Amino acid sequence: MLLSLQSIGVIYGRLSTAPLYVFGSIPIKDLKPDESAYEYFSFIFWTLTIVSLLKYAFLVLRADDDREGGPFALYSLLCRHAKVGLLPNDTSANEVIQYDVGIPFKTKLKSRVKWGIEKHKHSHYLILFLALFGSCMVIGDAVLTPAISVLSASSGLQRLIESLTSSSTNEFVSKEFPRYIPVPVACAILVCLFALQHYGSHKIGFIFAPVIIIWLFLISGVGVYNVFKYDRQIIRAISPVYMYRFMRNNINMDRYRTLDSVILCVAGSEAMFADLGHFSRKSIKTTFISLIYPVLILCYAGQAAFISHSVSQKNLNHWKDFNHLSESVPLHIRHVFIVLSLLASAVGSQATITACFSIIKQCLALGCFPRVEVIHTSNKINGQVYIPDINWLLMVLSLGVTIGFHDTAQIGYALGTAIVLGMLVTTCLMSLVIALYWEKSLFVSASFLVIFGSIEAMYLSSCILNFHKGAWFLVVLSVFSWTIMLAWHYGTQKKYEFDLQNKVSTEWLTDLSPVLGVSRVPGIGFIYTDIVTGIPAFFSHFITNLPAFHQVLIFVSFKSLPVPFVSPNRRYLIGRVGPKENKIFRCVVRYGYCDGVKDTDDFEEQIIRSIGEFISLEENDLESLTSPDGRMIVVGKLMSAGNASRPLQVTSNMGSTSFTNSDTEINEQGDSCVRRKKVQFLLPANSPQMQTTVRDELQELIDARESGTAYLQGHSHLAVREGSSFLKQFLIMTYGFLDKNCREPHMALNIPHAALVEVSMVYVV
Repeated sequence: MLLSLQSIGVIYGRLSTAPLYVFGSIPIKDLKPDESAYEYFSFIFWTLTIVSLLKYAFLVLRADDDREGGPFALYSLLCRHAKVGLLPNDTSANEVIQYDVGIPFKTKLKSRVKWGIEKHKHSHYLILFLALFGSCMVIGDAVLTPAISVLSASSGLQRLIESLTSSSTNEFVSKEFPRYIPVPVACAILVCLFALQHYGSHKIGFIFAPVIIIWLFLISGVGVYNVFKYDRQIIRAISPVYMYRFMRNNINMDRYRTLDSVILCVAGSEAMFADLGHFSRKSIKTTFISLIYPVLILCYAGQAAFISHSVSQKNLNHWKDFNHLSESVPLHIRHVFIVLSLLASAVGSQATITACFSIIKQCLALGCFPRVEVIHTSNKINGQVYIPDINWLLMVLSLGVTIGFHDTAQIGYALGTAIVLGMLVTTCLMSLVIALYWEKSLFVSASFLVIFGSIEAMYLSSCILNFHKGAWFLVVLSVFSWTIMLAWHYGTQKKYEFDLQNKVSTEWLTDLSPVLGVSRVPGIGFIYTDIVTGIPAFFSHFITNLPAFHQVLIFVSFKSLPVPFVSPNRRYLIGRVGPKENKIFRCVVRYGYCDGVKDTDDFEEQIIRSIGEFISLEENDLESLTSPDGRMIVVGKLMSAGNASRPLQVTSNMGSTSFTNSDTEINEQGDSCVRRKKVQFLLPANSPQMQTTVRDELQELIDARESGTAYLQGHSHLAVREGSSFLKQFLIMTYGFLDKNCREPHMALNIPHAALVEVSMVYVV
């Protein structure tokens, strides 16, 4: 019940405020007395029923990826249940990365469809293209929806002011002044809306839910009132016969284009699926079926009844905006309606904004979006995130759309195209999920594609006819977003392929060290690399030019798996590199695309604690994995007392002269100023459970930790080979620009700048 209440304020504000602009974006000349209102309402009723209710509420919500939704969640399901993934991964080390995390990568039987898709590489690129394209539609939706929602509500304020100033003798006050009201008011509301995003979905849901609940009761009540007052026969319009009459009688394209406005009635349906990580499937489905769907049907029925009555009146000169929702509201509550519509329109944009955050977080974890800061706003629901960089970028773009177009009809053309294209992508990916993941027959999968795809293709054809009226902006925005995502994915993949091709074996490090005269210095060295086997090229380059490394060396690799979350006790995979006396370890940190493992402040302590646990477990006869580098063990559970090192927080006294247990900052005069807490690792008292060799090695690990830590990262640059194609040069140049201007990796890892060493290399591709 709590999640259902929050979902009303976050997800369903979008669907609930759609009546503000669905009929309002239909040209008045197309609302003729020949039952046109009946025909449009018939389209709205069946579109809501088939697309929102049947497709999303009953079918698509079932295809969640461990309670995560959106195009990339469907793509993740396909990557796990069919070998269609193109994301950077070491195919020789798949067993290492996927070991013991419960990912069902293989099925017992492989259907002909699955075999055909896995065999043809072009199908892999097509599926990735669909996932990226669907994500671009979500981003475009997040830009356009706030603009059209707020601008539609502020237009109602304009009409209210016009009615109040119509008796004024001053021409500027009565005619010119109201024209300047909508855009400034809309911009002010947009700034406030995006400024609230840092509070997170949890708080925003509680703040916005009462507004939407009051709004829903108001529009449903107005709908029932209009049905009984103006046209009770509007209920007959639910018959599909009226849709057939519309298609039969409208051979010319003028009225057929207006279907672009009808598709706006399902605006927000895709957000039901994309926002799944913020709530739960049951809360979203129950709220829609029991509250949102009947309220919207009543609202649209009442507005259609009012329009049907209005067009039957021959004199409409004084009623030029009768197709707007505010005009169908009784006069004695219209002032209240205008104020509430302004608030509800701001709330209505929340669904697409949160959906955009979720989609970009998934793209980021799967290597398809430049590095940005991701902030988790809830300790209970992992999917609730806030991305500041994207938030302010969306605000700027929404303000630009509002000021540039200042017309809901033109914005509606672009928004309708974004909605229907996003739904088409979901339909295509969902049909593959039905065949490959649910393992239904090809007939069932094809039926889903044909039934829902044909409906969405019809609406897409009407959107294409309005390309020159505003839909062109979506194309420009989508090309821009898709280019960024594709270039980043291409550059990341090329870097990783270069690392795999140029890595050196473990024997190279152990055999060459005596020849080069490599010396070991006290402390622990963290080597961050993308590969999970062998020695990265940048480290061999570093050793060749500077023959020295730390007493304890840990190769750390972050690996994203195509699952939303990896359990903390299955996250760390620890093993040795070379003989035990070398004291070189490898740590593979596995995380899902919705995990925030890189944001952990005590990450260094977790790694060292895992190494200590590995040393304690290594001598026991436990289940382990034999990797190309040797034996690897999954660690993460806290050891029982007496088996491993334990952390202890020690804080130095301000007057003490010994600072061995604290970090000290020095001011310009050389005086110690601030001392921060530091975690030390101490061995427990002598225990018969621990072998002497294990205790000695743990003591060496503790001593190395107390000597200090350093971090080594490879910083590679891509260069284009002479004679390469223009497309390749463009993608590499775009990737280079993004890599230089987005957030640095060590910022996400909270690595101190003073302890970071970067080794630069140039890769020619």
